[in-house]
Amino acid sequence: MDRARGLVGVTVNARLAIPEAELRERFSRSSGPGGQGVNTADSRVELIFDVAGSRAIAEQLRERMLERLRGRLVDGCVTVVASEHRNQLANRKAARERLAQLLREAAAPPPAKRRPTRPTRGSQERRLMAKKARGEVKRGRARYTSG
Repeated sequence: MDRARGLVGVTVNARLAIPEAELRERFSRSSGPGGQGVNTADSRVELIFDVAGSRAIAEQLRERMLERLRGRLVDGCVTVVASEHRNQLANRKAARERLAQLLREAAAPPPAKRRPTRPTRGSQERRLMAKKARGEVKRGRARYTSG
């Protein structure tokens, strides 16, 4: 049924795809205006994914994702909510896109370590010249006592 609508799991990146079987969806009524359909249509979507128990994620990647998502996890599960559209299918797609983006950021490799470099001779000279100029300004403010 969902294949016909284009809702088959979540593709995070070229190496990671979450199968449909590992996703849970809950539907409820959206808040806000909606006309006559507001009291009948369960268009709000909560998409729940168990990061800690997923078989689709390699162990090393899972640890990185759990560390980066720890503020959003409840019992190892991350929940994404979509309610900006008036129909359920559009909200289901929006929730999947949001989950994919969230997992993509969590799975990204850590940035390369910065290799420390030494300051150039020119930057050292400019720094010392600026310090001398500042000292001259301050020295010019000194009070003179007549005596």
